[in-house]
Amino acid sequence: MPDYDVSAALDTDYYAAFEDLPAEDRAHWDRARAFSDEALPRMNEYWDRAEYPLHLVKRMGELNLLADGIGVPGLEPMSPLAAGLVNMEISRCDGSLGTVVAVQGGLALRSIAFHGSEEQKERWLGPLARGEELGSFALTEPDHGSDSVSLETTARRDGDEWVLDGEKKWIGNGASGGITVVWARDEEGSVRGFLVPQDTPGYEAEVIEGKGSLRAIHQARIRLQGARIPAENVLPGAKTFKDTSKVLVATRLGVAWSALGHATAAYEAAVTYAGQRVQFGKPLAKFQLVQDRLSQMLAELTSMQLHCVHLARLDAEGRMRPTQASMAKYHNTRKARFIASTARDLLGGNGILLENHVVRHMMDIESIHTYEGTESVQALLIGRDVTGVGAFA
Repeated sequence: MPDYDVSAALDTDYYAAFEDLPAEDRAHWDRARAFSDEALPRMNEYWDRAEYPLHLVKRMGELNLLADGIGVPGLEPMSPLAAGLVNMEISRCDGSLGTVVAVQGGLALRSIAFHGSEEQKERWLGPLARGEELGSFALTEPDHGSDSVSLETTARRDGDEWVLDGEKKWIGNGASGGITVVWARDEEGSVRGFLVPQDTPGYEAEVIEGKGSLRAIHQARIRLQGARIPAENVLPGAKTFKDTSKVLVATRLGVAWSALGHATAAYEAAVTYAGQRVQFGKPLAKFQLVQDRLSQMLAELTSMQLHCVHLARLDAEGRMRPTQASMAKYHNTRKARFIASTARDLLGGNGILLENHVVRHMMDIESIHTYEGTESVQALLIGRDVTGVGAFA
């Protein structure tokens, strides 16, 4: 048994940002909370063993927690606010599970919903959203991360087939079975999207080992060597990198929500611990320095909440600009790092124990701070919007 019980949700909402939620949005959040309560007791073990709990992916699909706001026939629709609350709650439980939502729904499902044919949508949207099939999004390459527009994976037409060659890296679900949306450059230099079943000959994937972050989801390094797919597996609506970027921009706000979930978990663990831990004859909560740190964390957490809620409303109204999503991602991942680091320090030596959860969130935040566009890339996008001058190399 752990010495301290710091896992309970406190529903921190200092500015009442989540009061008066529509009943439909609250229902989605409550369903995600029930799932988190179910999954959390085992997540430290999965993280420690670097084990991917695929049964929990299926469970999220059964509970309609994977669609990320994408309309899927047969499933209850989810507003941008509801999708954000689900993302926040799942990440409050665990960052690997939050990344499943980002990969399965945010990237793979959204690529098909945005750019797929009607036949492709009918075949894949339901199974992906329900967790019956796994989906992945293969854009990043070993030599092209932030400069993904320079991708080198190639696609050439050969009769009724396309032949893919190249390498991808850091691809969530890329070696877990299912379908991979591979982004490649065709013979005319255009960036296209291809649906590649992972059992396709010439598709080789290995799980990346030795990670210190997001250890409970498998990312893969993929090698495509003459992988042939039929012409009907091409996403007809994806013809330039702008189409790829449309998917990335749409998921960027989800990363801000995910950061909020991590930060909430770390802050609430610190508050609970401060009430339970006794030093010098009294609980830590009675020390001035501890109260100051908790106040700092709460101020930053409240700011993160306001960013997310306001942009979810703009998104619902069709008024959210891409650089506003960049700002939310930039702000929230930075603040989540601060909150997790401060919480870890407040817990002292107990802060590095997985049983107290904080260190798992602290390490997982490092990944979300990087993916979907690094801090530097977000800053340059915002800077270009503010000044009208591009400063990319």
